[in-house]
Amino acid sequence: MSKAQETREKILREAAALFNQYGYSGSSMSDIMRVTGLQKGGIYNHFHSKDELALQAFDFAVQCMRKEYLGALKGNKNAIDRLKAMVSAFSKLAENSPIPGGCPLLNTAVESDDAHPALRQRAQIAMDGWRALICKIIDKGIAKGEVRENVEADAVATILISTLEGAIMMSKLYGDPIHINRAITHLHAYLDNQL
Repeated sequence: MSKAQETREKILREAAALFNQYGYSGSSMSDIMRVTGLQKGGIYNHFHSKDELALQAFDFAVQCMRKEYLGALKGNKNAIDRLKAMVSAFSKLAENSPIPGGCPLLNTAVESDDAHPALRQRAQIAMDGWRALICKIIDKGIAKGEVRENVEADAVATILISTLEGAIMMSKLYGDPIHINRAITHLHAYLDNQL
C-alpha cells in the first residue's frame, strides 16, 4: 500500500469513528483535522469536501461491519444456523464494534433522515445490502428444504433488523446490554420456531 493510500485509509478510519460517535453535523473540519493529525489541505488532497468524506467514511464503516457479519457466516451451512450466527455476531459487534459509537447504519439513518439526503441514500443502499443478504440466506434455505416454503424472506429481514437495531438503541440509551441480550434470545427462538 502506498503512502497516499495509507493516509487516505487513516482519514477514512478516523472520520468514520468521529462521524459515528458525534454525527456528521456534530463534527467539524477542525475535529477531523484533530483526529487525523492532518491539516485541512492534507485532507482535501484525498477528499474534495466534508460531504464526500462523510459518504466514503460511511461506506468504510459499513464495510467494516459487513466483514464481521460475513466472517460469522463461515462454517455455517444450514440457513437457520447462518441467520443465528448473524444475529449473534450483531450482539458481539454491539459490545465491541470495529467502528466506535455503535452501529453506523443506525446512527447514520437517524441523523441523515431529514438533514443529509445523499447520506440517507447511502444508508438505504447499505440497508438494502443487509436485507438482501438475509433474503438470500432464507431463499437458499427454502430451496434446500431447511426453511418452510411459505416464509416471506423480506418480512423476516424486517423483523431481524428492526429488533436488533432497536435493541442496540435501548442498550446504548441505558448503558445496559440486557436489551440486546433479550433481543438475541428472542430472535434465536423466533428463528427456531417460525422458519
